[in-house]
Amino acid sequence: MGILDNVERGLEKLVRGAFTTGSRSQVQPLEIASALRKELDNRSLVLAQGRTLAPNVFAARLSDSDFELAQQWGSALAEELCDVVIAHVNSQQYSLQGPVRVYFEHDPALKAGVFEIDSSIEKQAAAPRSPGPAAPLPPRRQPTRYQPILEMDGQRYSLNSGSIVLGRSSDADILVDDTGVSRRHLEIRAQGGRIYAVDLGSTNGSYVNGQRVVGQAELTDGSMITMGRSRMTFRLLATQDGAGHR
Repeated sequence: MGILDNVERGLEKLVRGAFTTGSRSQVQPLEIASALRKELDNRSLVLAQGRTLAPNVFAARLSDSDFELAQQWGSALAEELCDVVIAHVNSQQYSLQGPVRVYFEHDPALKAGVFEIDSSIEKQAAAPRSPGPAAPLPPRRQPTRYQPILEMDGQRYSLNSGSIVLGRSSDADILVDDTGVSRRHLEIRAQGGRIYAVDLGSTNGSYVNGQRVVGQAELTDGSMITMGRSRMTFRLLATQDGAGHR
């Protein structure tokens, strides 16, 4: 299960009671989460040297009934939606100008079950633009960074390079002492904000979660890699690199 799956499961658990007791025409929080990710992708700006700048402040405009539900949860729901934004920013390697902020605005022109997302790139989170009431704002939060690592035989190996080679050769970045492993068996490669296992033409093959790697296979948090008789687990660990994140 990936990071985004974990975030959305937490979001669904948090709001299940309030948002599933009403009409099926009401906005569902997971719909807002999906719309936030789409807004990030659509409004991101490609800058020099491959840097992509994404919005960091989001207003979800809601109908009368949906806004009332959002107010009941206030900051708790907004913070969970912030986590959705931060997880997507990290997975896509977007850059932000300031802390992430998600809040709700009342738009009486909208029908129940219909919502709109407005976004902006701001160094300092601004107050809601609507003159009407708004649900409470969450505290400012900096994106959480995730460090990819491999866990093998009780040891952890930090993957700090865009390319890490595993194998039986002493020239490999991570030495795997296993006769079933080729000298240069497998590469862990970071590409386009994602991380892949790439088989290097090994004799016995490489496996991710029990499936043989043909070319390459994407790795997510908890992926199990098998080479010969050796097993290792790929992890994404949150790092403490700024105030305001959990």
